[in-house]
Amino acid sequence: MFKGKDPFKLLHHYLSLAKSAEIPLYEAMTLATASRSGRPSARMVLLKESRKGAVSFFTNYDSRKARELKANPRVALVFFWQKLDIQIRIEGRVKQASASESDAYWKTRPFESQISGAASKQSRALRHRDELLAAAAELRTRYGESRNVPRPKFWGGYHVVPDRFEFWLGKPNRLHERHQFSLSKSRWRYEELSP
Repeated sequence: MFKGKDPFKLLHHYLSLAKSAEIPLYEAMTLATASRSGRPSARMVLLKESRKGAVSFFTNYDSRKARELKANPRVALVFFWQKLDIQIRIEGRVKQASASESDAYWKTRPFESQISGAASKQSRALRHRDELLAAAAELRTRYGESRNVPRPKFWGGYHVVPDRFEFWLGKPNRLHERHQFSLSKSRWRYEELSP
């Protein structure tokens, strides 16, 4: 089933399977980054797109993750769906999305998501939560009629360009299946790994 396959097509297959299984937030993935000094950090982000040889997500460019991505563009992503006993690992390099790509996605976000994206100074210490709530209220008042908050320059997308995929399929006897694809000279090399 795996040899000779395109790992992006396999990713789409398993994402469809997870969606069909009605897994809540099936598009949630762990994003692992590291600082220039090597200090690791991981958090959940939502997959927004997987095409054109990249896996994309959106965030605040002033966040800790964005600072780490600027210092060290190597990342790892993990999807895990316990209900299906499937894990997908992706490794690669990140590149920032264009302003037009970020604008296009921003316009599709619900109004309240635009409010939270524009109001939050992500990863910065809050003196009082009321400051954040007041900033959100001010944006609601200013843009409530149009229901469209302009995308702030500090918010946008990233594309992870993979050079490695691993598809892990859990088995009851713990002799799990591990299928790895590594990019070598612009071609995907397949190996089955021992569990």
